Amino acid sequence: MCGIAGSVNFKLGYETIKTAMYHRGPDEQHSFTTDNVDLYHLRLSILDIGGGKQPMHLHERYTIIFNGEIYNHAEIRKEFGFQGHSNSDTETLLLLYHKLGEAFLQYLDGMFAFAIYDRVEKKLFIARDRAGKKPLYIFNDDNKIVFASELNCLKSLLPLEIDKPNFYHYTRLGVFYRKLTPYKNVTELMAGTYLMIDCNTLRIKEHKWWNVRDFYLRENNDNLQQSLEKTEAFLQLAVNRRIDSSDLEVGCFLSGGIDSGLVTAIASKHNSKLKTFTVSFAGEYDEAPLAKMVAEKYHTDHREINISFDNLKNDVERILCNYGEPFFDSSAIPSYYVSQEAKKYVTVILNGDGADELFGGYRRYVPFAKFDFFKKNLLINNSSAFIKKILPVPNNKKSKYNYLYRLASLASKSNLEIYLSAGLDIIEDYESNILGSPDEYLSQMRSDFNVITGSPISGLKKIMNLDFDTNLFSDLLVKMDIATMSNSLEGRSPFLSKELLEYAPGMNDRFKINGSTTKHLLRTLAKKYLPETLIHQPKRGFEIPLKSWVNHELKEMMHDYISSSTALNRDIVNYQFTEKLLNNSINVPAEKRAKILWMLFCMEVWYKKIYLSK
Repeated sequence: MCGIAGSVNFKLGYETIKTAMYHRGPDEQHSFTTDNVDLYHLRLSILDIGGGKQPMHLHERYTIIFNGEIYNHAEIRKEFGFQGHSNSDTETLLLLYHKLGEAFLQYLDGMFAFAIYDRVEKKLFIARDRAGKKPLYIFNDDNKIVFASELNCLKSLLPLEIDKPNFYHYTRLGVFYRKLTPYKNVTELMAGTYLMIDCNTLRIKEHKWWNVRDFYLRENNDNLQQSLEKTEAFLQLAVNRRIDSSDLEVGCFLSGGIDSGLVTAIASKHNSKLKTFTVSFAGEYDEAPLAKMVAEKYHTDHREINISFDNLKNDVERILCNYGEPFFDSSAIPSYYVSQEAKKYVTVILNGDGADELFGGYRRYVPFAKFDFFKKNLLINNSSAFIKKILPVPNNKKSKYNYLYRLASLASKSNLEIYLSAGLDIIEDYESNILGSPDEYLSQMRSDFNVITGSPISGLKKIMNLDFDTNLFSDLLVKMDIATMSNSLEGRSPFLSKELLEYAPGMNDRFKINGSTTKHLLRTLAKKYLPETLIHQPKRGFEIPLKSWVNHELKEMMHDYISSSTALNRDIVNYQFTEKLLNNSINVPAEKRAKILWMLFCMEVWYKKIYLSK
């Protein structure tokens, strides 16, 4: 796990990069310059510590900088008979690229963002993994190309300008959609995508080499038992590969859920002294006792990390600034704290990311398993709109009434607005206060939405496909990458292995949502590994006391940021609406009010601390 940066027709400032991304690679920093190409690598040494130095070269033709891990690289070497000078997965990438060219990506099980420069062809090949676990941002103004693992690095190298329409998008999603960023001329390289750049002309060929939608379209006929056996075998393979591909000790994040519980159970068979880490903090739900049951069952070296938000006022700006862009997801705060603590004991950590999106872990999936809400039905739309209008707004997000209210709200909408309401649901129902035109700022998202919802697949598969491309890519994987890497900790996600990514989407819908039961197949598999108490627990995640933060702990700070006469939000959202939210003088559900204000606060912290800073 590392940080990378590179350029064409632009001289990199190596000390600037080192300062901006030292946390991603504190062990070594090296550079390489040839022709009009600069490459820079910051290394967090995990595999082949002595022989994995980068930039790495092959045959005086290819040079690579690589961020990530290829978990099956030893198998690839054996399959193709490669003999290298090191045991590094980086060298395996070069050997395989030399043999197969662009087609080599299909063989890789791993997380990666890398650039390979061909000194003969004068071409730069840049690629990203299937799910988009490892980030890469690219600046291109037709005269030069500059890329880096983090936006803050690009901001330190270039005089970037705000791309205002993208902020309209942020207010709806709480993140920047797919390839969008806060800056003009800067895009994020999409998951499962590669670029071939002609370094003489700066002409770029972009190709989508992997798309999860292809696998939703390939429904398989395996029965439940066959699906269980294959899922278990693929998960065991994924966990074992992710432990073996490290010369350092590997630990596990262990919540009270079945995803991390399964990963921990399998990992403990591979490592009898496995270190596990659980978060414990005051709240409505504390999963630490459930996690402890798993730790005791498998005799792990368990640590319960007690998180307090007592220092939140002092830490919140710094944590948010790590993202390099406005980032709404408030669980980024405890994710940072638990990563900070885990780094004291290990450098590599396994987690359960991706299981919910692949196996049906969210409660909002239940209605979509029964009815395709993406199909137009005016009778349902109109009757639901009437019901919602006469219902009082809920104030308890965990109540059954809130669930029914959101269901009525969902059914009353149409097209893309259905998905936006079913997801984070930040400013929905009040989106008219956004100053931009939704026909313009949502145009690309609508186009992507129409492709997926127009596919001949079920309503459940449609929303899961949308979540994989949007929620997982733009939110959850970003959150975990920054939370871990800002603490020089590498996070590995077995559920995002090549085999599971290409098998799980095509499984029978009933194996994901069965009646009102989410993640049916994984819960069935968990009976073999986990205490009975855990198996039927609902999904919770971090219980963030956001309403309390907005109304108490961070109230003064948030008001100062959001109400500032120079605040960015005045150009993005109707300020009369914002002012009423701040004064709590508008009839908005308390949970939604807190989410909108937190979204605006995150934007203002970025604007003041990152964009306006020198």
